[in-house]
Order: sequence, then C-alpha cells, then structure tokens
Amino acid sequence: MNPDDALIQTAIDALIITLKIMAPILAAGIVVGLVISILQSITSIQEQTIAFVPKIFAMVLVAVALIPWIVARLIEFTREMFTSW
Repeated sequence: MNPDDALIQTAIDALIITLKIMAPILAAGIVVGLVISILQSITSIQEQTIAFVPKIFAMVLVAVALIPWIVARLIEFTREMFTSW
C-alpha cells in the first residue's frame, strides 16, 4: 500500500469514528430541539433562546451516559492505528 493511500485511509477512518461518536449526541440535540419547537408552536411562544438550555443539557447528559462506549471506540481505533503501521 502506498503511504499516501495509508494516510488517506487513516484520515477517512478518523472521520468515520468521529461521526459514529458524535451521531447519538447530535441526535439527542435534534430530538429535544424538535420537541421544544413543537411545544413552542402549540403555545405560540416565539422565543428563540428557550430551546438552547434543554438542548445543551440533553446533549451533555447523552455524552456522559455514553462515555464508556466512546472510550471503547477510541481505544479500539487507537489500537488499530498502532497495529496497522
């Protein structure tokens, strides 16, 4: 394998693991934002900043809950990086 190909594949793998790690956290923010937007439209409250705090809280809560899984994925990726070279 060409060193350039190995570098490109490593960058692709890093981006994929980043997407896998961030997807549940971002999904939590999207779901909470959607629920709050629906509640705002039902109650006719048009304040833009109301959704900010619950979204951040939900995203932090999901990130803390997923720390063992995130660490396991990062350790697996790191181990793969060191053994592939």
